Amino acid sequence: METRDTFLLEFRGDSIGQINPSSSADERFQNQTLRPILKLQNNLFIEVFRNHISKHKNVFYTFSIEKKLQFIENSIQKDIKFRNALKGIVIGLFTAEEYATYIQNSSALNKRMMNMLMERLKNQIQLFEPLNAIQ
Repeated sequence: METRDTFLLEFRGDSIGQINPSSSADERFQNQTLRPILKLQNNLFIEVFRNHISKHKNVFYTFSIEKKLQFIENSIQKDIKFRNALKGIVIGLFTAEEYATYIQNSSALNKRMMNMLMERLKNQIQLFEPLNAIQ
């Protein structure tokens, strides 16, 4: 188990964001664990969302920018199966210790995780244009 945890920590890289003595435990977890994983898995999240678009008959491509942003939000907030798949992509890269921390406050950490992922996808919305989509 220690070998896996050591590998994961080295593979993900350093914390992203400020961590100081006044940081809350959730903020520390966000910057030390969630942000590096989201960054590492970014290309996979893009492909997973493209697949999600195709499962919804590509109607996403017909939407205005505002509707596309709303589609991203609704997909992550309301589609429980999709949301759980995204959570699994992140949780699978937790160390055993991080998982123990996560289960202590999973509800709040899930909210942080999904909000960060939602913003990440919205900020890369240009990657979901038909010309950029893999057909």
